[in-house]
Formats: sequence, structure tokens, C-alpha cells
Amino acid sequence: MNRSFLIPLILLLTGAPNLVPAAQPDTGAARYTQLANPHPDGTGKVFMGREIAQVMGHQAADWLERPEREQEEKPRAVMELLALKPGEVVADIGAGSGYYTRRMAQAVGQTGRVYAVDIQPEMLQILTNKLTAEGITNVVTALGTEQDPKLPAGQIDVALMVDVYHEFSYPYEMVEAICKALKPGGRIVFVEYRGESRWVPIKEHHKMTEAQVRKEMEPHPLKWEQTVSDKLPWQHFVVFRKTNL
Repeated sequence: MNRSFLIPLILLLTGAPNLVPAAQPDTGAARYTQLANPHPDGTGKVFMGREIAQVMGHQAADWLERPEREQEEKPRAVMELLALKPGEVVADIGAGSGYYTRRMAQAVGQTGRVYAVDIQPEMLQILTNKLTAEGITNVVTALGTEQDPKLPAGQIDVALMVDVYHEFSYPYEMVEAICKALKPGGRIVFVEYRGESRWVPIKEHHKMTEAQVRKEMEPHPLKWEQTVSDKLPWQHFVVFRKTNL
């Protein structure tokens, strides 16, 4: 969804010595641009040279639970790389059907908590039904917006995004909000289909290169920590840590 931004009016002061115009706040008006001819898989909205991808709707929730995902993405390897600890407070951003939410809930245990965030109420209902069926009680669901995941400030140890960041309509604002939710030294983890690997059988708009991920994190109080690509068949595992600014 495209939204217009207000452009501050610049007042020209003349004939008034020693008066300087007040600095205007950054509205982010130039943060995004719009393509005249969007790609069929894109939204036409461009951020840092990347056309943002179309969002996968809740109608495709079954695809998230496909048995082939074990072989194609090796979620056990992802969980090992995450190295979650009992008692941690973590977030699954763009949780969808809860494929990773349920695994994270098991990893942090009853003394921990998982915030499962999605902007589609239908996805959260599917997720809630699965949690109930499996008797999982340490998950809090959150209906986020395109610019805010609605997480508690300074409470999150790890924020995970699996194959979802490339679909954010407002990636800058979302990461900004996630950073506010992280504890000092907290981690933000991206699992994205590798844009460098043309053979990965995923549409190009739904892949990202490591360089692009790192480029888009530069404006935020985050320090790149590691990228793991050899442990997962199709994806990168890219980790940043919140810095003390």
C-alpha cells in the first residue's frame, strides 16, 4: 500500500538579520521511489535499489507447512544456528502459520516467551489453532502493521525473520521498530533465499543477496555479526547485533 508523505514547507527569511530557518525534520519523503512499470512479482515500490516483493497471502498458508520444507530449508539447522536458550524472549516476525514459532517455543521453554507477529489476522488465526492443537502456551500473538510489529520496547533477545523481510512495505520503519524492541546486544536474524544463487527455484523478487541485506541495515543501530550460507540448501542466515548507541 502506497502512502504519500508530507513535504515540509521551507520558509525564506529575508530582511531579518541573525535569524536562521529552523531545521526541518526528516520525513523520509525520498526513502522510497515508485516504478512506472512494476514487475509482476513486485509492488513497484523501491527501497535502496530493490523492488519490494508482493506479500504472500494467507491463502497460501499450506505451502508454509509443506513436508518438502524439511529438505529444502533444513529448519533444524536454522534452529541450531539460532542457538536459543531457555528463558529467552524472542520474536517471530511474519510468523505466518507458525512453522518457526512452534519450534522457537520449544527452544525457549516455559520460562521463555515467543511473540508471533503477522499483519494478516487470518494467518494469526491459523497459527493460534495450531498452537492450541499442540498444547503450546508460551506464545503471544501480535497483529502488527506495515510499519510496526507491536513488540514491547527493550524486551526481545532475538528477532527472527524467515523469508519475509523482502515483502515489507516499509522495511526501514519496520527494522527501526524492531531495533527499539531489542534488548541491548539483542540479535536480529534474517533467513532469506539466496539472491546470488540463480539456480535456487524461487522467484527473483523473493530472494535477497547478502550484500543487499547488509546495505539495508546500515542506517540502523546494528552491527553485522555473521552470515552462514553453507549450512542451508537455499538460504542465507544473516545475523546483526544491536549496538549501544
